[in-house]
Amino acid sequence: MRAAYLGDALAARMGQFVSIRRDIHAHPELGFAEHRTAALVAGKLADWGYEVFTGIGGTGVVGRLSRGQGGKRLGLRADMDALPIAEASGRPWSSRQPGLMHACGHDGHTAILLAAARLIAEDAQFHGTVHLIFQPAEEGGGGALRMMADGLFDRFACDAVFALHNMPGLEAGHFYFRQGPSMASSDYASITLHGVGGHGAMPQTTADPVVAAAAIVMALQTVVSRNVDPLQTAVVTVGALQAGQANNVIPAQAQLEMSVRALDPQVRVLLRQRIRELVEAQAASFKVRAEIDWRDGYAVLVNAAEPTRLATQVALDLFGDERVHTDARPLTASEDFAFMLEQVPGCYVLVGNGGPGTAGACMVHNPGYDFNDDLIEPGACLWLGLAEQFLATPDH
Repeated sequence: MRAAYLGDALAARMGQFVSIRRDIHAHPELGFAEHRTAALVAGKLADWGYEVFTGIGGTGVVGRLSRGQGGKRLGLRADMDALPIAEASGRPWSSRQPGLMHACGHDGHTAILLAAARLIAEDAQFHGTVHLIFQPAEEGGGGALRMMADGLFDRFACDAVFALHNMPGLEAGHFYFRQGPSMASSDYASITLHGVGGHGAMPQTTADPVVAAAAIVMALQTVVSRNVDPLQTAVVTVGALQAGQANNVIPAQAQLEMSVRALDPQVRVLLRQRIRELVEAQAASFKVRAEIDWRDGYAVLVNAAEPTRLATQVALDLFGDERVHTDARPLTASEDFAFMLEQVPGCYVLVGNGGPGTAGACMVHNPGYDFNDDLIEPGACLWLGLAEQFLATPDH
């Protein structure tokens, strides 16, 4: 397998996809507005002989290719959306859209899947159906849910589904696999504290929401340290606290914004319960009223055993032990691919974008980030190899 896919000839064929990636990078589009990117993807897939379906879940695209007599169906997914961040990478292909950039590498993920699409169409030997899923709005928009609500897996049934994501700080071109819970759920809470405002010189006439907010922020830190099993993972972060405008005025309201994450569904439920109880009790102790707006976000991402084993073996065959890590650490970041994995078994793979001291080590969601184009070839090879292995023999 290694000799079939890797080498100078393949590297030369990847040049066009570096150009595609940089073109997408220069023209970033936010979730559900990926019209240019979706049109580019649809056009390329049609050129290579795929049946192309557009407008799924808004701007989603699916390419379908069937071959042989097999009945198995494989799904490969890439995300397409950018972020509302002003780019500062200094690259010649930097964003041409003020205030928008591909700060998470979705341009690279799309280029990888396009490269795989061409390799699969031109080189792969398989029996069955490949569904290439280009998803909108991963960055908080829940594009996976929108595509599924639009009949994704009813119209394009998959027996297994796979996706990958680049990871800065890890060695470039190294692949990281983990079975079971691999990325955290992410929920959000807005807490509004309703007090009684007044003059800063006469606090006894008020019910101060600022003091209550400060106490709540500190008390929330005990949820993880005193309510969650020490062998479990949980994160409770207050990312914003807004109250008042003047030094001698006690405001009537304070607002807190929270991010809450867990790697276990039961811990996720516990966090919601304890946060609500603690906030309400703390607020009452300061004679203010707490209004809690809880918003469920992404689910825990769980990699199924057999798809993870298969993808790991394909990577080992292609790249060898030195570039494949079989027990990667879980991440407290979140991914809406988790929703797809709730419906279809599969695996989410990480690929290193660059180790410490390299340009690829700049973390995602940073104005200086850029995707490492050297990942396009190995990423496409992984998908090609997976397609051939998963759909290796006719299955009736």
